Amino acid sequence: MNKPADSHPHDHLGHGHGHGHGHGHDHHHDHAGLPERVVRRAFILIAAFMLVEVAGGLLTRSLTLLADAGHMFLDASALGFAWWALNLSRRSGDHQLTYGYHRYQVLATFVNGLLLAGLVVWILLEAWERLNAPVAMLPLPALLIATVGLVVNLVAWRWLHAGHDNAAVRSAMLHVLGDLLGSAAAIIAAATVYLTGWLYADPLLAVLIAAILGRGAWRLVRESTHILLEGVPSGLDLARIPPTLTREIPGLLEVHHVHAWALTAEKPLLTLHATVGPDTDLGWVTGRIKAVLAERFAIEHSTIQVEHGPCPDD
Repeated sequence: MNKPADSHPHDHLGHGHGHGHGHGHDHHHDHAGLPERVVRRAFILIAAFMLVEVAGGLLTRSLTLLADAGHMFLDASALGFAWWALNLSRRSGDHQLTYGYHRYQVLATFVNGLLLAGLVVWILLEAWERLNAPVAMLPLPALLIATVGLVVNLVAWRWLHAGHDNAAVRSAMLHVLGDLLGSAAAIIAAATVYLTGWLYADPLLAVLIAAILGRGAWRLVRESTHILLEGVPSGLDLARIPPTLTREIPGLLEVHHVHAWALTAEKPLLTLHATVGPDTDLGWVTGRIKAVLAERFAIEHSTIQVEHGPCPDD
């Protein structure tokens, strides 16, 4: 007789911290909300200055500034998604979306990657035109804006560092650090034009930023497409799961029909069938399977079908 066992899809989302009172509880609450607050502040700062760089790039005719604004768009998107993820982690599913709203992040990431790819193509085409026919730019205002952009990224990184023990915040920090290179390139381009009058510095360094953006866009599209197609989560070796379970759990004879996918890159899901001996406690073996999956493979949500004898799905 088969006995399916499942865990609630939202058992691992964190539903509060008890009902303590006084200063200790307030301090814990403040610490729990710290990642969301720092990501929100960094997102607002980066997104606001991105608009400043767009305006500055158009007014000064600096292609490097416009390219760096595109890089800031990538960073603002990463920060926005991290903020969104921290909000969604507290939101339960409903009758329409039983697993919750996490996949919206993946869909938004896919669209963002396509937009960035289009931006890269525009930058490269514009750079090609400027290499053939250099366009005069206003180097001093461009230099000022690029320098402020460097400071803005440093401030955002400092804010995010306060919550670096959170995975979403660490990911956002890497994006902001990457944008420092774009700001540095814009500074070099504006300074070169101002000091030497060599107009080719602007489109050449814009191409460098476009290459960085292109790599980021490809990664976004590739990773989000893999998740939307319900591919095996990155870094998870399905072939290791059956032998690990059968080796570590007494009474577990065979593991088959193993399927894995992910809601987001941080939320892997798995289903499997487990054949057990006639005298094995079904509840105990199910609990042990879930424990090993969580400890060895970081899979917090799994659906286990426990079976005696032949599998009915074969």
